[in-house]
Amino acid sequence: MGKRHSRHRFMPDVMVFPGGRVDPDDHRQPALSELGAAARRMLERHATAARARAIGIAAARELFEETGLVLGERRGEAVAAELGALHYVCRAVTPSGRPIRFNARFLAVPAEAVHGEIAGSGELERLGWYTPEAAHRLHVADITGKVLVEFLDWLEMSPRARTSRPLIVFRGMDNRHQER
Repeated sequence: MGKRHSRHRFMPDVMVFPGGRVDPDDHRQPALSELGAAARRMLERHATAARARAIGIAAARELFEETGLVLGERRGEAVAAELGALHYVCRAVTPSGRPIRFNARFLAVPAEAVHGEIAGSGELERLGWYTPEAAHRLHVADITGKVLVEFLDWLEMSPRARTSRPLIVFRGMDNRHQER
């Protein structure tokens, strides 16, 4: 996690997970492995197969750009992602009336799936590995706190339960719903 800079228009000075939007190039990037069946199925619930894959590529790219950590293999300034390591946790959609909106998918990977030294681009400050308890003590956005709770619940599940559980989306003012 890292703290968004005070100059950011959206969610300044709060602790967040690395991430960002899908870039057009994310649709064309190579990967070392493809999404696992469960992650692919969950992402494709509200995305095409190509978009689901691009979301995974974007997650690996943003992780590298914002933290210096590599999920896959570094190739110059790019990363060939290990998409098979990604697990789907939940999704969040901002209310329609907000000036800045997102439709974010929250993904997790085992810590041992990433390598490199934490050294970001400057977009996030105070980069580090935080326990969920430590993260909750910091200034996190409401949605980040809710996603941390979902993640802790996900960690308690068996691998089989993780793949068959109802999908969760936070809509509106962080209201938790099952995906339809």
